[in-house]
Amino acid sequence: MVDNTNSVEATNRVAVVTGAGSGIGLSVARQLAALHHPVALLDRSGAAAQKAAEELNEQGATARAFEVDVVDRPGVDAALEKVRAELGAVKIMVTSAGIEATASFTDIDLADWKRIIDVNLTGTFNSVQSAVPDMIEAGWGRIITISSSSAQSGAPDRAHYVASKGGVIALTKALAYELSPKGITANTIPPSIIDTPMARAAEESGEMLINFEALASMTPVRRTGTPHDVAAATAFLCSDDAGFITGQIIGVNGGWYL
Repeated sequence: MVDNTNSVEATNRVAVVTGAGSGIGLSVARQLAALHHPVALLDRSGAAAQKAAEELNEQGATARAFEVDVVDRPGVDAALEKVRAELGAVKIMVTSAGIEATASFTDIDLADWKRIIDVNLTGTFNSVQSAVPDMIEAGWGRIITISSSSAQSGAPDRAHYVASKGGVIALTKALAYELSPKGITANTIPPSIIDTPMARAAEESGEMLINFEALASMTPVRRTGTPHDVAAATAFLCSDDAGFITGQIIGVNGGWYL
C-alpha cells in the first residue's frame, strides 16, 4: 500500500521554535522551513529572530519573528496568539530556548538556581502548554524538547543546569503519556557537545573543562555535533513517519553512552 502522508497538508503545519535566533533553534527553524512548514521564530533577541526570519522569507519560506522571553508566560501567550493570527494554529512546538551556567554546587545561590530552572524548565512548560490546545483541537501535534546529555550523565559544576534539563526529560515523558492518546507525540533530544555560539563562548571563557578538539577525539564518530545534526532528528520526529514514536529520549550524541 502506498503511503500518501507526504502531502501539502502534512508538510504545511505551523511550527513554533523557541530560541530560534541562533544555534540549534535556528537550524531547526531552517530545516522545518525547508520542509514547507510555516515557522514562527521566538527568541529573547528580537533582532536575531527577525534577521533569521527575513533570510527564510527571501528563500521562499514562510517565517515570522517574535521577541519573547519564555519565562514571561503572558508574553509567550501573546506571541502565540500572533502566530495564530498570522500563520494559523500551532501543530509543532520545538523548545530550544535555554541558558547555561557554571558554578560549584556550594557556590550556587538561590537566584542563579531559580533563573536556570525558570528558563530551561518553566520556559519549556510555558511554551508547550500555550501551544497544546491547538494540537488537541486538531487531533495531531508534535512536541520536541531540547534537553541535554548532561541530564543523563551528570556533570561537574552544573548541578542547576543538569537539574533543569533532567526536569525537561521527565516533563516530556509525562506529556507523552497524557497527550499521545490525543494524537500528539512528545519526545526529547539530549544533545552531547554541539558546536554552537553558546558552546564556543563557554570554551573561550574557560567554563568548558575540555576543548572542542579534545572532545572530538573522545567521541566515537570522531567529531563534535552540529546544529544540523539536531535539526535533522527534530524534523523526523515532527513528521508523520514518527507517529509511533513518543516519550522517547533520542540521543544525538555521536555515540556517547554506547
